[in-house]
Amino acid sequence: MKNLCVTFVLLLGACAAISPESRMGNVGAPGAWAATREAKSGIDRHWVGKIGGAELRSLVDSAISNNPDMKAAAARVERAGAEAKIAGAGRLPSLGLGGDANRSKQNFIGFPFGSGGGVPSNISQQFGVNLNAAWEIDVWGRAKAGQEAAIADAQARLYDYEAARVSLAGQVTKAWLALGESNEQVSLAEQAVGATKALADAVRQRFERAITDDGGSAAQVRLTEAEVATRSATLAERKQERERVLRQLEILLGKYPSGGLARSARLPDFPGATPSGLPSELLLRRPDILAAERELAAAGRRVKERKLARFPSLKLTGSTGTTTESIGDVLRSDFGVWSIGGSLTQPIFEGGSIVAGIDSARATERENIALLQKTVLGAFGEVEQSLTAEMFLSQREQAAKRAAELAKEAAERADDEFSAGTGDVLTLIDATQRKLDTASQYVAIRRLRLENRVDLHLALGGDFKASK
Repeated sequence: MKNLCVTFVLLLGACAAISPESRMGNVGAPGAWAATREAKSGIDRHWVGKIGGAELRSLVDSAISNNPDMKAAAARVERAGAEAKIAGAGRLPSLGLGGDANRSKQNFIGFPFGSGGGVPSNISQQFGVNLNAAWEIDVWGRAKAGQEAAIADAQARLYDYEAARVSLAGQVTKAWLALGESNEQVSLAEQAVGATKALADAVRQRFERAITDDGGSAAQVRLTEAEVATRSATLAERKQERERVLRQLEILLGKYPSGGLARSARLPDFPGATPSGLPSELLLRRPDILAAERELAAAGRRVKERKLARFPSLKLTGSTGTTTESIGDVLRSDFGVWSIGGSLTQPIFEGGSIVAGIDSARATERENIALLQKTVLGAFGEVEQSLTAEMFLSQREQAAKRAAELAKEAAERADDEFSAGTGDVLTLIDATQRKLDTASQYVAIRRLRLENRVDLHLALGGDFKASK
């Protein structure tokens, strides 16, 4: 990203125009957004480490470096910067150096002279070099407005790239969390298979000893064997899901989906409560909002460019060089020629194209105002939804944790009673199943809560305070 920013600055540094001023005031946001500490801080990426530490940061960095979508987004930034530079080139004089050589023969048919009675002729040759200059003086600022619009477009593409980075970081983080959940779900499923196999063995031993009073019946043997088969199918399903998530993560990292990535991920602890009183200015770090504002700024400059097309244009041209019949004299000033001229063109009738162009630019500007308003409103909505969801997910997690603890205690009691001969196998199977299911639900809710925290960071444009 650092190299991309340097390239972008160098491209725009060659432009004499200035980036258009902010138009955030069109949506009721602070007009001086670019001067605020939050906006200047840019997108904050420290939240990634707070979710998953160094391991997750390394994965995100790898994805940003190797993901094909990121490479395409970087190319679009470079292209937009080059187009801004091209747009500014028309404001400067153009110089061209040329040369020409010509050799011709002319026959004089019908003239009564010539050697040997042939047709008289004349051979002539001419050589020259010339330096041409042309300059359309931007009297009214039309070309400048067009260049400033191109600069704003280039800035929007840079923010689009930033938005792609943020989105990719979120996708990698969620895939990593999904892998962590899958690992824990596989572990729980393996424990379930082991527990049900042990139960099936115990029931079979009782059946073989014909202790029917303790529940050693053939039906109970089949019931426990069916439970083993069910839990084995669940284990296969969990492993399949882990393989799917693993390959999805590899694709995000720009790697071939071979399933060879390390599988040690586990769900991290929740990073803590959200602080109260989050400033709304944090949203000004969001690259999608900044990109939408730059699109609006570009549209405004294009309206001005279209309006100024009604004014006259002033062009100056000039050339200097030499022309001679001998190639050896093309650099001698004695054979020099020069010319200078100017033209003033005032559009009078263009078939309504100028007025239609202004109307089109104004309509685009209104569209961009609406899109910016939509983006800002959507950003506030995402923050509100994430904050609300965090509150309810916290309650769900606490309830799921309590349910898992109670189900575990119930399973332990049922196992003790079964071992003592006072409990039946159906109660033990049901208690064991409930223990495993509630544990699985608790893991799933933990991941949902962590994913929602990721969504909150994405909605805020980073951490809970602006970077200094």
